[in-house]
Amino acid sequence: EVIGVNTAIISPTGGSIGIGFAVPSNTAVHVIEQLRKFGETRRGWLGVRIQTVTDSIAESLGMPEPKGALVASVTPDSPAAKAGFEAGDVILSFDGQEIETMRELPKVVARTRIGKTVTVEVMRNGERKSFEVTIGRLPEQKVAARDSGGEEPTAPESESEKVLGLSIAPLNEALRRQYQISNKVKGVVVTAVEPDSVAAEKNIKAGDVIVEVTRSEVSRPSDVVRQIESVRKSGRKSVLLLIDDGKGELRFVAVPVDGG
Repeated sequence: EVIGVNTAIISPTGGSIGIGFAVPSNTAVHVIEQLRKFGETRRGWLGVRIQTVTDSIAESLGMPEPKGALVASVTPDSPAAKAGFEAGDVILSFDGQEIETMRELPKVVARTRIGKTVTVEVMRNGERKSFEVTIGRLPEQKVAARDSGGEEPTAPESESEKVLGLSIAPLNEALRRQYQISNKVKGVVVTAVEPDSVAAEKNIKAGDVIVEVTRSEVSRPSDVVRQIESVRKSGRKSVLLLIDDGKGELRFVAVPVDGG
């Protein structure tokens, strides 16, 4: 009886020390069936970039518990985009299967037959919504590397703000050049991060661009401050920021509002 397929070993010196790793047989069977039928692997594709729903992210979204997969971005012209998915949606179920953690979603999507239409349930703005999605074929993925920010540029004092341990400024041509920020990226740029702040712990860096605060787009530092103050007044512990790395890679970050 085959229970796994060996894939790797631990080898500090180049020889075997008796510790290896294997892919479970139920995973390997799916790949073998595709190799026999097509001569290659064909994986289902939804077209979303996802991240873990942490305790702080769940709290900032008003969810009773952390579960599901948070959509950080939606690939243009993908099955998800055509179905109406948005960044900030939390995927709770896929084709009748509950999604408890982010890691579960890629597996079930990859195993779904290409061309099959499935029902996907998401949480959006506190409401549960359903979408019908026709699964596509996973294309080759290209990962863009992030450039380092370099020295801190200056921004007009009248336009800059400090909040949550972040110095923020409106995007202008000088800041775009300084941080190599794409012209397609919109929002408010982070120009400095206090070393011991909560924002620094959340890995927010100079050159990151705040695109949204609590699902609302921002274009000026005052927009960011106003949204954060609104969260404070509402009694929530964390504010949800949508961060762009300057190259179009998006991620959500929940930052405690008492962090500065």
